[in-house]
Amino acid sequence: MAEEVWMVRTRRADFDRIGRTFHIDPVTARIIRNRGVEGDAQIDRYLNGTLEDLYDPGLLFDLERGADLVLEAIRAGRRIRIIGDYDIDGVCATYLLFTAFRRLGARADYDIPDRIRDGYGINESMIERARADGIEVIVTCDNGIAAGGPIGLAKQYGMTVVVTDHHEVPSGAGGEILPAADAIIDPRQSRCHYPFPEICGAVVAWKLIARLYEKSGVAREEWLDLLPFAAIATVGDVMRLQDENRILVRFGLQRLAGIRNPGLRKLAEKNNLDLSRITAYHIGFVIGPCLNAGGRLKTARLALELLLAKEEETADRLAGQLKELNDSRKDMTEQGTAAAKLQVETWYRDDRVLVVFLPECHESLAGIIAGRLREAYHRPAIVLTRGEEAVKGSGRSIEAYHMFDRLSEVSDLMLKFGGHPMAAGLSLREDRIGEFRRRLNENAGLTEEDLRETVWIDVPMPLGYVTEKLVKELRCLEPFGQGNEKPLFAERDLRIRSSRVMGKNRNVVRLVLEEKSGYAMEALYFGDGLAFEEERAGRSRIDIVYYPDVNEYNGTRTLQAVIRRFRFRKEEMAQ
Repeated sequence: MAEEVWMVRTRRADFDRIGRTFHIDPVTARIIRNRGVEGDAQIDRYLNGTLEDLYDPGLLFDLERGADLVLEAIRAGRRIRIIGDYDIDGVCATYLLFTAFRRLGARADYDIPDRIRDGYGINESMIERARADGIEVIVTCDNGIAAGGPIGLAKQYGMTVVVTDHHEVPSGAGGEILPAADAIIDPRQSRCHYPFPEICGAVVAWKLIARLYEKSGVAREEWLDLLPFAAIATVGDVMRLQDENRILVRFGLQRLAGIRNPGLRKLAEKNNLDLSRITAYHIGFVIGPCLNAGGRLKTARLALELLLAKEEETADRLAGQLKELNDSRKDMTEQGTAAAKLQVETWYRDDRVLVVFLPECHESLAGIIAGRLREAYHRPAIVLTRGEEAVKGSGRSIEAYHMFDRLSEVSDLMLKFGGHPMAAGLSLREDRIGEFRRRLNENAGLTEEDLRETVWIDVPMPLGYVTEKLVKELRCLEPFGQGNEKPLFAERDLRIRSSRVMGKNRNVVRLVLEEKSGYAMEALYFGDGLAFEEERAGRSRIDIVYYPDVNEYNGTRTLQAVIRRFRFRKEEMAQ
């Protein structure tokens, strides 16, 4: 597996002063600074931001025009079709717009592309369907900014088109290439000066709804009732939990406790989740994958129908279907990952860019498996599957490897490709896979240093510094996720007083660790327990990267360290 380098973050500030000003521990102040938050105003917003600190929707270019066009269409009784996407962001954005449009009395329906048949976003066949159905207005969500051809066709047919999206704008020799829509609401277009452009498609839709409701005299509270869906999409689409995203996710998750949506409540029930105690982790690793499972293995309409369900019985049935699909997806992913790792270990261990061909793998899982390979080997990974007409693939990258640029260098081998520095999608002929792999590796430009994974530590902190008060205070940093990662601490040269492997699958190690001062604390490691003991091989000293927590059992509360990374020390080093 990948080599690791442990590094301590060294951003500087007067942590004692920040601690006194905001009544927090200097350790907490240091973590906040490590997240790129600087200056008292931004620290206060990070710790104490409220919904009043969200940015005015009107700062989004064309939002006012888009809102006026939609309201004009609603009042004129024109038929509106929302065209979303098949992932969690697209599904939530479609749900939000459809719910709001119906609330305002619109003659609205929706269409979502099929992942296999249609591919991503709006396409010309969807425009033809809309024309055949008598649709006069199209509103896209989580797509559309790159759909110049289909939107051009819609305009030829006399349709009004409003684009709501958050993706990068395509560019050419003359600059940005924008579709011929009547309004384009996308914070990433150069003419938009929105203060925080890293919002997801569902948040863009939610911002449009704010103005629609305001212009229509609908109470602001009804708009805020929709906030949980914008929050779910933000986490599920792995947006950076900074600035505005952090605020709307924090308050969106809080509002889940009282949400009346039968679909979400049933989905939580099927996964044994308590909506009053939901975290970003539960969204990212439980709720989100279930909502995505329909679009991956069957149809995204299942997830949308679940969110729109009014009857408990319908919601229960759909939630059960999505849970089963996600369980199946997890099994298929594990099988595919194991097969991919076997190929790497057998044939490609020395490759710096991993290209794995899994002919029978479902193409919707290629990106997940590529991500697993990247995590395991800390190398760019591309997983290819056999499609109906060509081999299709998804790639995931590391910081040192700009995947889109490197793919551009071998564009002659591919039928189609697209992406950005950290991820890409592509298709090519099966007989070109070998040359594709060879040329990517010849041009990789990666050094040994690039292939070592860096584990960033917030604070080197003795176990003895941990208190229940500090653990409680660290929760004020939530929600954790992309861009606002859970803090990591480190301690060196601890003596292992005891350790035992636990769990039905032998995937938990319970230890007691002792500092040189004699202070001892319980610790837990979640992973391959047997491999842990084998690597330990009788050694009694260990370095750990950990997160402090409180374990509560039978009314007794004890401090514990949850080990995220470890390395055993050679005994001579411990003398």
